[in-house]
Parts: sequence; C-alpha cells; structure tokens
Amino acid sequence: MSTLSHIGIMIVQTIGSIYLLMVLLRFLLQLARADFYNPLSQSIVKATNPLLVPLRKMIPSLFGIDIACLLLALGVEFITVYLSVLLAGGLIDPLPALLWSGLGILSMTVYVFFICMIVMIILSFVAPYSRHPLAMLAVQLVRPICAPFQRLIPAIGGFDLSPIFVFLLLNIARTLIERGASMVGAIPQLVPGLLG
Repeated sequence: MSTLSHIGIMIVQTIGSIYLLMVLLRFLLQLARADFYNPLSQSIVKATNPLLVPLRKMIPSLFGIDIACLLLALGVEFITVYLSVLLAGGLIDPLPALLWSGLGILSMTVYVFFICMIVMIILSFVAPYSRHPLAMLAVQLVRPICAPFQRLIPAIGGFDLSPIFVFLLLNIARTLIERGASMVGAIPQLVPGLLG
C-alpha cells in the first residue's frame, strides 16, 4: 500500500469515526433519555441534524427507537469501510461491507459504554457530585444498563458492585463481536470502531 493510500485511509477513518461516534452518541443518549439541553447533547444534535432531519422525514421511529439514526450510523460506517477498502487497493462486495459495518457499530457501542463506565467510577471517587456536562451525560448513559444489576445486587458496605457485572457483560459482548468479526473475515484496520 502506498503512502498516499495510507494517508487517505487515515483521513477517511478519522472523519468517519468521529461522525459515527456523534451519531451513535445521539442514538444512545435518546435511548437513555439523557438531558437534551446538556451543552454536549446540543453539540451532538447540531452536528448530526443536517443528515438526520431529512432522513427522519422518510423513516419514522418505531416503538420509540430512532430507526433513522441507526440507519445513518450504518450508512456512515458502510461508506467509511467501503472507501477504506477502495483506498487500500481492494474491492469488496456490499454484503460483507454491511456485516463489517454492523460489527463496527456494535464494537463502538461497547467501547462507548466501557469509557462511560470508567468515567462514572473515577468520578464517584474523585468528584461524586460533579455537575460537569460530560460527567452528567456519562452517568445518564450508563444508568439504564447498571439499574438491573443494582436491583439484583445490593450495595455491600456502601460500595455499588453493579459496575463489576456491567464490565463483565461488556467484555462478553466484546468477545462475541471479535468472534463474529473473525467469522465474517473482517479486517480490523479498515473497520472503524472494531476492536481487535
């Protein structure tokens, strides 16, 4: 692969990954019913609205799930993967690219939850009552996945043990995604968000 191809892949991957992250965050924050008026939420909304608003006119939500946002994420990932493979000098069938894109989205979602969990745990020790917009969104985002474990597992000595089980669940999800990627034959370097 030439130097120009490598630089082109880096540019496509960076732009695609950043926009994919914004679209995924918008979807996850809507799903978690996070604070819409948080400054970070507003930034994500402004960045994703130009592509999402027209798409929403054609694709309605289903059972409170923003299908248009999911399809936009899949489209962004698909275009990024497809362009990366083309720049690497290869050709790819759309079906494998679509499967790789789905795995990349799942992997990035796991990664977002993982990072938010770490932020939440660190803040619980360092600044438990922080009102920073990032801290508030991280807590709001992971609260729905922590809640079932908090109901089942009582706090011991004032310590909430639910994050241990959430991390276990996230690691299981990561293992399944890696196994799926190996079965599909995904090339991790060309699929944004794919851990591996």
